[in-house]
Amino acid sequence: MTSGTPADTRDTEAPTAAMGPFAETAWATPHGLPPFERITPAHYLPAFEAALASHSAEIAAIAGESAPATFANTVEALERAGQALDRVASVFFNLSGSHTNAELQAVERTITPRLARHGSAIYLNADLWARISAVDAEAEGLSPEQARVLDRYRTRFRRSGADLAPEAKARMAEIAARMAELGTSFSQNLLADEGAFALPLEGEDDLAGLPAFLRSAAAAAAEERGGDHGHVITLSRSLIEPFLVFSTRRDLREKAYEAWIRRGENGGETDNRGLIAEIVSLRAERARLLGYESFAHFKLSDTMAGSPDRAMDLLRNVWTPAHHRAAAERDRLQALIQAEGHNFALARHDWRHYAEKLRRAEHDLDASEIKAYLPLDGVIAAAFDTATRLFGLRFAELSDVPRYHPDVRAWAVHDADGSEIGLFLGDYFARASKRSGAWMSAFRSQERLAGDIKPIIVNVMNFAKAPDGEATLLSFDDARTLFHEFGHALHGLLSDVTYPLLAGTAVAGDFVELPSQLYEHWLEQPEVLRAHARHHRTGEPMPEDLLARLLAARTFNQGFATIEYTSSAIVDMTLHLSSAGEEGLDVTAFETDALRRIAMPAEIAMRHRTPHFAHIFSGDGYAAGYYSYLWSEVLDADAFDAFREAGDIFHPETAARLRKYVYGAGNLRDPGEAYTAFRGRLPSIDPLLRQRGLAA
Repeated sequence: MTSGTPADTRDTEAPTAAMGPFAETAWATPHGLPPFERITPAHYLPAFEAALASHSAEIAAIAGESAPATFANTVEALERAGQALDRVASVFFNLSGSHTNAELQAVERTITPRLARHGSAIYLNADLWARISAVDAEAEGLSPEQARVLDRYRTRFRRSGADLAPEAKARMAEIAARMAELGTSFSQNLLADEGAFALPLEGEDDLAGLPAFLRSAAAAAAEERGGDHGHVITLSRSLIEPFLVFSTRRDLREKAYEAWIRRGENGGETDNRGLIAEIVSLRAERARLLGYESFAHFKLSDTMAGSPDRAMDLLRNVWTPAHHRAAAERDRLQALIQAEGHNFALARHDWRHYAEKLRRAEHDLDASEIKAYLPLDGVIAAAFDTATRLFGLRFAELSDVPRYHPDVRAWAVHDADGSEIGLFLGDYFARASKRSGAWMSAFRSQERLAGDIKPIIVNVMNFAKAPDGEATLLSFDDARTLFHEFGHALHGLLSDVTYPLLAGTAVAGDFVELPSQLYEHWLEQPEVLRAHARHHRTGEPMPEDLLARLLAARTFNQGFATIEYTSSAIVDMTLHLSSAGEEGLDVTAFETDALRRIAMPAEIAMRHRTPHFAHIFSGDGYAAGYYSYLWSEVLDADAFDAFREAGDIFHPETAARLRKYVYGAGNLRDPGEAYTAFRGRLPSIDPLLRQRGLAA
């Protein structure tokens, strides 16, 4: 500084220093990755403060512009605004889900309602809305992409309450802020419940039935938790599901299973039921303010389905054949129990155990035998090779780049012409600092408005990490999860749009799962498995007879799997259709009644019971939208048939259309138009029923 006093220095430089790396205009790191090793929890709040102030000033300038509203000075200006806020938020929220701690959680509780209020201030700004409404697309001769951006902004503003009276706008803002608080509390409660439980396995009796890979994983989990026990089972799906499959200790299976399905309803400070009652009530109120019959009607008005009735029709059409099939599966499992000389009735904590025994008997398949041919590195290679053969992509692993955890891996992604299209991060292993599940996110999204911005995409998993020196082995379901999330990653990496609003996965909720679920199909192809399913020790390919048995069993236990999923989707939709969104909602009683009305089999539980249903209560993303996985499955089953009809699962012309209209197109088009452009027509439900083994 050339002039000023010490007071001036404190006013300008101290806040900048408090922001740490977020005060820097650009990061001089490989690929512009966040400099994770230099960012501390203390940097986030000052960085958010500065970014919020900057974005508010940008919005005020756009809303107060004296010149007539145009696409450039209003809509495009909105698209350029908020870059500093996007940068700090993308780093913070990625880490708060994948590698959190008490300090980050405290920041999260503080900042989420503030961000919600900030968003409300934008979408409820009357001057800004007047300018957006005044933009004349026809007079300006907007391109199709520009017209789409304008349309999506207008839709967003209307759905946020821009047309409401002042009192209603104020209430909408209050609701948004409170919902942000509740969603954060829900997520943190769930993480606390998951972290608090551990089932010690104290001796050989407790380990009965557990294969070597599971014993190793349980030993690693025990070591991570302080080493007080030789082996522990946690509520990580990658540990508890195989425990329920293999453990011959029925009492321990029951104990672990009950802890798993009771997450979020254990009483005390981490009980989510009161939060859920308030969330449902606030969602219903918001929908009424906007003129909708229910939150479900509001949510689905901007989706492919269009209405709750269409979504529920699909769920019912799948529920009926699945219910019949699950009943037949239950009877066979009960017969197996009796054949072993037991006289107990099949219970929910028994199903996976006896289903595995039945699968061995009917298909001569052993889950441990399959895992030996699915080391993590081999499955990653399979996912990459599939992308190479479909889209010409190349992946080069990087060793010297910033990482937020030592387990994170990074790859530069290049197109067929050698140009770099982005960076892919893989965070594969479960840990106490990571929430459960699997997801894709972005540290940076693709766009061309602010320059040729390359995306930085991350896949986060929760696989059980093998001890040092051993290969991490995946179940076939784990491998499917990896392919699924990598399909989402490709949706972000292949994005080819100008405007950030339309980039990557920013599409309708019941279309966003198409790229991910479609990608799963390639894992099940003999051509892919022959090339990449290799023994983790010998490198030998999976024997042809094992491959044949694996593929023959693809629809085994699909009644159970379909009931588990569809019941969750029906309860989600029923909850958000009902008028039960009032104070005092008994969440457990509502769930019980909803399941009774659809004749839920007593031997099967929802895949996600309401008190821990993070998809629909950690945020609004999948609320009244969990059906979307099934809706997208109609699309993906039909879409893969396009490759079968072409006679080549890597058919170049079909893959080119898929990249252009699905993986690379972002939200350039209405989803029905996008699918029709790829397939030539809208899909049929028949391929889905065949795929799940539910066809008549």
